[in-house]
Amino acid sequence: MGDLAKRWNGAELRALIRDNEVHRAVYTDPEIFNLEMARLFRASWAYVGHASQVPNAGDYFTTTVGAEPVVIVRRGDGGISVLINRCSHKGVRLVSEGSGNLGKFIRCPYHAWTFGTDGALQNIPLREGYDGTGFDAAEARLGLARAGAVEVYREFVFCRLNDEGIRFNDYFGESLSTLDNMVDRAPAGRLEVAGGVLRYMHQCNWKMLAENQTDTCHPMVAHESSAGTTVRIWNEQPEGTPKPMAVEQFAPFASSYKFFDNMGIRIWPNGHGHTGVSDSIHAAYSPIPGYHEAMVAAYGEERTRHILGEVRHNTVYFPNIMVKGPIQTLRVFRPLAADRTLVESWTFRLVGAPDLLFERTCMYNRLINSPASIVGHDDLEVYERAQQGLQTGFRDWVNVGRLFQTGEGTANAEVVRGTSEAQMRNQFRAWLRFMAPPQELAP
Repeated sequence: MGDLAKRWNGAELRALIRDNEVHRAVYTDPEIFNLEMARLFRASWAYVGHASQVPNAGDYFTTTVGAEPVVIVRRGDGGISVLINRCSHKGVRLVSEGSGNLGKFIRCPYHAWTFGTDGALQNIPLREGYDGTGFDAAEARLGLARAGAVEVYREFVFCRLNDEGIRFNDYFGESLSTLDNMVDRAPAGRLEVAGGVLRYMHQCNWKMLAENQTDTCHPMVAHESSAGTTVRIWNEQPEGTPKPMAVEQFAPFASSYKFFDNMGIRIWPNGHGHTGVSDSIHAAYSPIPGYHEAMVAAYGEERTRHILGEVRHNTVYFPNIMVKGPIQTLRVFRPLAADRTLVESWTFRLVGAPDLLFERTCMYNRLINSPASIVGHDDLEVYERAQQGLQTGFRDWVNVGRLFQTGEGTANAEVVRGTSEAQMRNQFRAWLRFMAPPQELAP
C-alpha cells in the first residue's frame, strides 16, 4: 500500500471529488480500486451476514469484505467471530466457500494446524519441532487474523477490519432505523435468511451500483421497454381482471418523474441514505390475508400502523449494500476489480408472517434482481456502457450536481427532493473521509 499512497496522496484524491462533479478515474483507475480495498473497506463497517446463517455452534459462512476473504463462525459460547480465511502457517485458505459446520475447532487441510472458533491457535502437530526456533516471537503463533471489531445488530452481522476506527453506532447512527423497521415487520420480531441467493456479474465499478439505488431519474427511461411494456399490456386487459403479483411489482418502475420526485430522499452522515420518505414503489401492494391480523396481535393496532406505514424504497448502507425493508431483500455489491462487481441478492423470511408474504419476496427477487430479470438487465446494460464510456480520454468529469445546494450534508439527517443527486454526493463525501484522511493531505 505504500507505493499506492505515494501515487495517490490525500491532496490528489481530494482533487478527484468536487461539490457536484466526480473525476472518471474513481471508476476506472485500478490503483484507486486497490487503495479502496486497503483503506475504505478496512476502515468502514461492512455487512458480512446474518445470524440465522450460523444458528448452531461451529456453523460457518464464508464471504468477503472488500478484497479480504472472511469466515463467520458461531462460537461455542454463542457469540459470532469474523475471521480472515487464511491459515497463519502457510497461508492456506482454511474453509471452503459456502457454509457448513466446523465442529469445535478449525483444522487446516494442509498441515493440520488447529484453531479455536475464536481464531486462537490450539495445536500444532509435532510441536516440539519449533522448540528453540523463535516461534514464540513469530506471527504464526498469534493464530488467525480477526476483524478488528464485530457488531451484531438485530441479527445483522457487521465488522470493521481495522483494529481502530469509527465506532459502529457513530458510523450508522439513525440509519439503523431501516433495519429496525425491516425486523419489526415480522410478527415474531425476527428474520431468517431463506430462499437461497442470486448472484450475477456486472462489468462495471461497484460505486455505479451504489449510486443507482437512489437515482430516481432513470426508471422511466431505462425501464421503459420492460416495465413500460408490462404496464401497456396490463392496461389492455379486460376491466376486472385480477392483477398478478408480477404486474404489481413491475409496473411501479415505469412511474413518472413527479412520482419519484415526491417520494423524497433522506440522507444520513457517512454515506448512508434512502429513497421513499413519503411514498415508494412498494407502497401499493395488495394486502396479504392474515398478515395484518398477526401484526396487530403482536404489536397492537397503533404500532402496526406505524411499522407498516413506513414506505422506504432503497436504503444504501455505504459502502456497498442496499436494503429493501418493505419487500425484505438485501443486495451486496462485491467489488472484484475497478471494472468488475459481483452482485448478491438475498431474501429474508418474516418469522410469524403468512407464507404468501415470503412468496412475494422471492418473486420480487427473481423478477427484479436475478440474471433472468428483464428490469435488472436494463440497469446492467447502462452500467457497462458507462464503464466503457468512461475509458475515453475526453470529458474527464461525471456530473452529480442535480439539485445541489451549497452547504448540504452538514445536518444529522436531511430530506431532499426525490430526484436530487444529494445521496450520491453524500457517498462521495464519505468516500473522501476514508480514502484521504487528514494525515494524508501532505504531498
